[in-house]
Order: sequence, then C-alpha cells, then structure tokens
Amino acid sequence: MTCTLQAGILVAAALMASSVAAAATPDDCQALRKHGRENEAQACYESLARSHDAYLRAEGEWGLYQYEDANNDFRMAVAQSPKSALYRIRWGLLLHERFNNTDAEGLFNEALQIDPKNAQAYLGLARVSADGFDNQAVVWTAKALELDPKLVAAHELMADLKLEDSDTKEAIKQADEAIQIAPDALDAMAIHAAVEVLADRSPDAWLEKVHQVNPHYGQAYALIAQQLVLNYRYEDAIAYYRRAIEANPELWSARSQLGINLMRMGQEDEPRQQLEMCYDHGYRNEETVNSLRLLDSYKNFVVYRDAHTILKINKKEADLLRPYFQDVLDRAMATYDKKYKMTLPGPVQVEVYADHEDFAVRTMGMPGLGALGVTFGEVVAMDSPSGRKPGDFNWASTLWHEMSHVYILTATNHRVPRWFTEGLAVHEETQASPEWGDPITPDILVAIRDKKLLPVADLDRGFVRPEYGAQVIVSYYQAGRICDYIQDRWGADKLLDMVHSFAQHKTTAEAIQENLGMTPEEFDKEFQAWIYKDVGQEAEHFDDWRMHLKDLAEQAKNKNYDAVLKEGEEVRAMYPQYIYDANAYEFMAEADVAKGQKQAAAAILTDYEKEGGRDPDTLKELASLEEGLGQPKEAAATLDRINYIDPVDEELHRHLGALWLAQKNYSGAIREYSAVVAMHPLDKASAEYNLAEAYFSNGQMDKAQENVFAALEAAPDYRPAQKLLLQLQGSEKGK
Repeated sequence: MTCTLQAGILVAAALMASSVAAAATPDDCQALRKHGRENEAQACYESLARSHDAYLRAEGEWGLYQYEDANNDFRMAVAQSPKSALYRIRWGLLLHERFNNTDAEGLFNEALQIDPKNAQAYLGLARVSADGFDNQAVVWTAKALELDPKLVAAHELMADLKLEDSDTKEAIKQADEAIQIAPDALDAMAIHAAVEVLADRSPDAWLEKVHQVNPHYGQAYALIAQQLVLNYRYEDAIAYYRRAIEANPELWSARSQLGINLMRMGQEDEPRQQLEMCYDHGYRNEETVNSLRLLDSYKNFVVYRDAHTILKINKKEADLLRPYFQDVLDRAMATYDKKYKMTLPGPVQVEVYADHEDFAVRTMGMPGLGALGVTFGEVVAMDSPSGRKPGDFNWASTLWHEMSHVYILTATNHRVPRWFTEGLAVHEETQASPEWGDPITPDILVAIRDKKLLPVADLDRGFVRPEYGAQVIVSYYQAGRICDYIQDRWGADKLLDMVHSFAQHKTTAEAIQENLGMTPEEFDKEFQAWIYKDVGQEAEHFDDWRMHLKDLAEQAKNKNYDAVLKEGEEVRAMYPQYIYDANAYEFMAEADVAKGQKQAAAAILTDYEKEGGRDPDTLKELASLEEGLGQPKEAAATLDRINYIDPVDEELHRHLGALWLAQKNYSGAIREYSAVVAMHPLDKASAEYNLAEAYFSNGQMDKAQENVFAALEAAPDYRPAQKLLLQLQGSEKGK
C-alpha cells in the first residue's frame, strides 16, 4: 500500500471519529461501514433512526436493514419536502437495492425534473440500466461524470461497465480516476483486481489494498466473480463468491449468486441451502425466488445417464423426447470429438425445459444469450420443443450449437472471447445441416445496409451491451459469418488453430495476426467486402423487397394466382433467405396448388425447405405433395425433418411410421410408433398394434408380442391385433 493511500485512509478515519462525536450524518455512517467499523456504523445508524426528521430516520433504518420502515419514512420525507431531489434519489437507491427497479427509475426521473443537472440522479438511472445490460447505462454514467467529474461512484460504475465490455484499458483508466479522487475507492480497487484475475495474474496486491481499508468488504470479491461469470469462468466465479461470503457472511447478494452459479454447474443440494438462507434472511429478489422454485420443479424430471451424458427431461414428455435428444447428443459428441480432436473430461448434462419460464430462470442475469439454449461448462440448459410455438426453433440445431460451446469452453479452459465461441457454434449448426441455423433476418439485412457491423476486435460488445434493439441477433450472425469466412478462405483447420490460440490466452487481435497473418483492421476490411458480396444486394434493395412483398401478399389475398407466380419469382430472387411470416414461397405454392400445378408447388416448397423454412404445417404440405407425386422416400425425409422442429405431434409420428414401415425402414418405424405410444394417445390400441407390427417386421418377436398384448388389453376385440397375435403364435410353433 502506498504512503499516499495510507495517509488518505488515516485522515478519513480521523474525520469520521470527530464527526461521530458531533451529530451523525448519513455520510458519516456510510463512511464507517465502508471502512469496516461495523459497531460504530451500527451506533451511527441507530442514532439516525431515532431522529425526528423523516429523511434521517429513513437513512438510519436503511443502514439497520429495516427496509420496510425505511421505505415508509422515505415516502413521508418526500411528501414533506416535495422539491427535494436528494430524498427521491436516496429512496430510489433503496428501491433499487430491494429489487424494485421500476419505481426506482421513476424516482430518479422525478429528481431530474426537480434538478435537471443532478449527477446522482443520472447515476441512479445508470445503475438500473446496468442490471439489464442496457447500453443506456454507459450513456447515463457518462452524463453523471459530465455533470460531476469528481463523482467517485460514477467512475467506479463506468470502470465496471467498461470491463464488462472487455475494454480493459478504459476500465483501468476509470478505476484510477476514482482512486485519485478517493484513496479508499474500494470498487475501483476491485476492478483492478478483476483485471488481474481475467488476465490470469495475481490480484493479491489490489485485494490487500481492499483489505487495508475494510477486511470485511466481500463486495470486492463479488465484483470479480460477476466479471468471471460474464467471461464463462463459472468455477472461478464460484470460488470468488465463496471468498465474498467468507469476508461478509451476510452479503446476501453474493450468497444468492453462489447458489445460482452452483446450480449452473448442475448441483442441487448446496444451491438450495445457500438460496434458502438468502430467502430466510429476507433476500428475495427474482433470481433467488425463481431459482428455488426451479429446484422444487426438479422432482418432475426424469434423469437418464450413461458413460458420457446425463439427460434431464420433464417426466410428462421424457419417453417421447429421449430417443431424439439422445441421438442428436451422441452424434454431436462423435462429430466434435473428431473435429476438435479432443474428448470431454466428464459427462455432459443436458436439461430440457418444457416450461419456457423455467428455462428463463437459468439465463437470468446473463447478457446477450439466445433465448433457446445456454451452456455452463459441461451443463447445457435449453427449451423443449413443447415449450415454444411449433416452428419457433429447430431444437436439434440449438443442441448442436450448445454442444460446440461445451467443447470450446473446455478446450480453452473458458478463456475464449464471446464472439468466437458464439460464432463458431452458429457456424457449426449449418455445417451439421444446411437447413439448420437461422436464415438472415430483415433486422440483420438492415444492419448490413446501414453499415452497423462491429470491428471484430470489438464484437464482444454487441453481445453484452447492445446499442440498438437487434444488435445481439446481428452480432450472432456476424460472428457466425466470420467463422464461415475463415473456413472458406483459409480452411477449417484455421478455426481450430484459433481455438488453440485462445487457449494460450491470446487476444482476438493476437489470434487473428498469429493465424491469419493480418491485423484486425485488415481482416475487417476483407471480411466486410466478402459479406457485402454475398448479401449486399439483398441489403441494398431491402426497402424495394419489402414494398414488393407487400404487393405480393395483396395479390395472394385476392387470389390473383398468375400475378402471384410472376411477382413471387421477383420477390424471392431479391431475398431468397426470407422464410419467415408471409413469405414468397408459401404464396407461390398456394397459387401453384390452386392452378393444379402440384409438381411446381412441391418444387417451390422444396426450395423453402432448403433455405431453412421450418413451419411444420408448410413442411407437412410439402410431404403430402411429394407423397401424391409418388415420392414416398422424399415425403418421409421431409416429415423426419419436422421431428427436429416439432416432435410433439402424434399425427406426424403415425404417418412417418407408416411411410417407413412401407419402405422397410423398420428401425425408423419402431422409433416413430414408439413416439406415438409415448404420447398416450386416445386410440391406444392402434398405437400399440402399429408398434407391434414394426417389431414383428424387424424380427423382434418378444417385443412384438408385448405390444400386441397391450393393444388387446386396450381393445380386446381389435381385429388387426388379434390377427397379428395369431401370426406371432404361428411363428413360435414353426420354430
């Protein structure tokens, strides 16, 4: 610790001691607590709580953790002093601390109406925005510093925000400015420590400085832990959250995050213990409460284990989904073992949530994540296809994406930029199947048209703190296309070489220079030329396309089929990847069918399918057309693709089972008819009979007999089952 810092702390302590002797102020009490003098801080807050002044009472009660009383007295203070911006700001900070950001934001805005140049009010708005990883947090913090350049807390918050954005240089600058203004700026010291931890250097020198000011300041360790979480380093984060509560066992926010991150690692017992302790002590924020509810829901899951995988699925759909998920999971692991030239050290746990709200709990407090799946080391959580509207997503593509994360995080020991691991996972989706992945959306085209793609060295920022509504989606797309470009130009091995560079703690700039032989700026120039060559025309003519599509929809509505077919070709050529609502493919297919041109309708819907179209009803229509045109093999393949989109469809499984049985694909028929049985259909007899017939055709007589008995138990007079039973008995006699 420097002499300057030491002297500053001693002066601050002397000032506190003298001030407490006189009438205590909220600042006196806060300073005592900041410096770890808890007994004196307690006495200070108690003296405030006895005040006749409602505002001072509120501050005292807040410091004594009497939140309801403090809230009531802040309300009284504001009513008594309606022109006080300070009272609104302090009340807003209490509400922010107690999980009520909506009302807190309202109070900060009211304070600004009273005092438009109040830096503390802007800082309050920044804290609210920071909770949601909103880029406005940076804007509000900058405004606070503009109004008050010596506002230490604003410098500390800006340092934290910049470190979240991987802008280490600016984070250090802001932390240093805070320390220069206030030598006891604990969060600024913690930022310095976090920078060292993220760089795999010792943070001890900075943590010792924190300790000298306040040996019980657990928030320093919690701040480091949160930065580690944002960098996928969950095990390291857990270790720092443990240190946080060792320093201050009553730091409930850190204890809650410890429980949540232990859950992310697939644990249940200790997370429940930690979260219940928080709940019992009144720390009941949304993450804590919902995580406890999620733990309670785990009794509704079935767990399947083998040597390499742990699959957790809600019991109401476990029998149906397990074969499909296990197959994709096994194929993904076999593919990545070979492609990434590694095997995972332990089993992968995949959790499949039938209730999207349960899945959402798993992603709370995480920025820039897709709404479909998330990976925590060797634990994957994702939506079940039943948890979303049919056609919303391709669950197999999502699982394939998340499994790439498992391998890359393991290969790099979680030292990998967000843009690269997300981009590689997006890239891998379409490598597995050209129809997987998300086709380019209108929002992405607009961003490309408006030149909003970020430099590769700054691309992480697009995931963490988006500056416009679609930037997260745009960043996923850009990162994926960067990996496409690297493979297209340098070969797939270069992607693996970059993985190895990141494993050696190289930065994005270093990895690009080392493996591609150019600077990030040169790479950006060449990549953007490549992508504009690929989709620049669609982006440039986006407004024309939108106008033509609107006209096409009107022609389809009026059943002007000749016009639909003519204009549809033009619209499709302008933006062939548009397979979303009201697309040219479906309009044209409808027109072809109306004109009796079934071959043409099948052709246009095949193009829709190849572009990644995934509306189940549209794909079923294609299968029906293919079957009617005497193409049962193609029809079966189309229906099987729907299994990766919406497997919770009894009619689909029955129809596909029949097609595969007729084509002598007995294992496929068994899988599909087993799915029908797993859905507990009303017509149980026919479901069991169909499965028995598939087993019989495959020579599995014992299983066939088991299912035919189940069919007859459901409907004793069911003649097809009776006939099959006789065949089974005949085959037994013939042995």
